[in-house]
Amino acid sequence: MNDLKEQIKSEALRLGFSHCGIARNESLEELRSFYTDFIRRKGHAGMNYLETWLEKRFHPELVVPGAKSVIAVLMNYFPPEIIPEQDNFIISKYAYGADYHVVMRYLLEELIRFMKLSGSNILAKGFVDSGAVFEKAWAQRSGVGWQGKNTLIINKSAGSFFFIGVILTDLEMEPDPPETDHCGACSNCISACPTGALDIPYQLNIPKCISYLTIESKEEIPEELKEKLKDRIYGCDICQDVCPYNRFARPHTTPEFLPSHILMNLRKADWIAMTVPDFNRIFAGSPVKRSGYQRLKRGLS
Repeated sequence: MNDLKEQIKSEALRLGFSHCGIARNESLEELRSFYTDFIRRKGHAGMNYLETWLEKRFHPELVVPGAKSVIAVLMNYFPPEIIPEQDNFIISKYAYGADYHVVMRYLLEELIRFMKLSGSNILAKGFVDSGAVFEKAWAQRSGVGWQGKNTLIINKSAGSFFFIGVILTDLEMEPDPPETDHCGACSNCISACPTGALDIPYQLNIPKCISYLTIESKEEIPEELKEKLKDRIYGCDICQDVCPYNRFARPHTTPEFLPSHILMNLRKADWIAMTVPDFNRIFAGSPVKRSGYQRLKRGLS
């Protein structure tokens, strides 16, 4: 099984994932107290998907019967070129190109097909921001990163600009060592967050988070927070940009994640003049499309 484990990890890297680690499937009951309290006090800000399938999230074998291992992969999205911010509205780097859900789901399925070459009866199921898995918990347990004070997974040698994918499988493999916390006394992300969404380390105050306000929230952005967005109209990378570990970030090599020529050349006047047909054309296949034209335009000023 150790040979198969190394083959799976090598194949993950060949497919384009940046890191791959393996954890033993174990109960996540130690997370129950935090998450149930988080939901009870409405910390999830109306994002109801966060409270679904909780039992399955704590016990992955309820999702894949007989699950013995959890494979976690990271995929780099740090761009080779940053869209100019001068005289511009800003979108998160993760949204420069194609919807990562689509790209990563395809690659996870390819990895699962590879796994099944060793035995057709293998059970495996992949997840990308979907279904009943705690992606960040498994990323840390598999050793590919730790959940930092900004609540994101950070890899010690490569930073935090990563998408996370998880595969649950009934394959039994030797687990990798879990990652430990390396944030230390650093509080850059906490100090840099303009809305105070990280005032409690390792916990996100979702209603104050710029990403939530500009992507998920269906309400108008409160005036006292809108003035702190600093021209951000879709997502936010501030807490990542200031993280010391992102000095190790390297540009990705995934063509699907590159911004179009049109997006690279948009400036404030172009965003303000953008029509619905323009929006649909520019953001076809982009995660920005999911939020819609009206939600994007409400942040323009």
